[in-house]
Amino acid sequence: MVSSDQRRRQLARQKFERQRQRREEARRKARRRNAVIAAALAVVVAAGATAYAVSAIGGDDGPDPAAQPPAASESPAPSESSSPEPKLAVDTKSAYTMKLATDRGDIAIAMQAAKTPRTVNSFQHLAGKKFFDGTPCHRLTTEGIFVLQCGDPTGDGSGGPGYNIPDENLASLGKPGKDGKALFKAGTVAMANTGQPDSGGSQFFLVYQDTKLPPQYTPFGTMDAAGLKAVRKIAEAGTADGQSDGAPKTPVTVEKATVSKG
Repeated sequence: MVSSDQRRRQLARQKFERQRQRREEARRKARRRNAVIAAALAVVVAAGATAYAVSAIGGDDGPDPAAQPPAASESPAPSESSSPEPKLAVDTKSAYTMKLATDRGDIAIAMQAAKTPRTVNSFQHLAGKKFFDGTPCHRLTTEGIFVLQCGDPTGDGSGGPGYNIPDENLASLGKPGKDGKALFKAGTVAMANTGQPDSGGSQFFLVYQDTKLPPQYTPFGTMDAAGLKAVRKIAEAGTADGQSDGAPKTPVTVEKATVSKG
């Protein structure tokens, strides 16, 4: 017998698949347009590709960030959200830990509820609904930026919870350098987004090596030593197609996600 939770996830996946098909058609049109533009330009694409990869950490309810600009690559804009953000229920004076039990090792993330209350609240809500259970970490980057991206129930970079959460704790990243980027230290866990303000959803990324990015991705937690080691081992194997940005060659599944207080 299918439980209500299983049915909800099934309906969500069906909805995401319809959205994915529409986005795929838009991507095909964009690729045709970009091919015409590219044919008219004489540029050094290798340098441009690296610069682009550094600029985008995207996901929720949007196209593949490797194929689209960052503004089109994460969750829907707040006006497009289909369900409300969960009511704030975390204690901002307490410590919280999110544990990701994966088939490649456990990753414990100390979360900063005092600085990112709505982000931590969302993760507590989603973990309690088993939203992340059985989901893959769908994206690994190994050049320019060094992250493993997770949190998408569809597994293709287009999924999200149906609502957005605001950016938080960006000031902690410090003043950006002349390149407009801030340092995300190895072990940092931050929210993916479209590149637009307040567009986070459920996708997040695990930084396994110091990485410079625009200071627009909410840093909400830090991996423990064992978790960082596990992610680095996954990164060592590279991507499935040998490129610098794609699905990890070593598949990673979040078997269970829990958030605990204290």
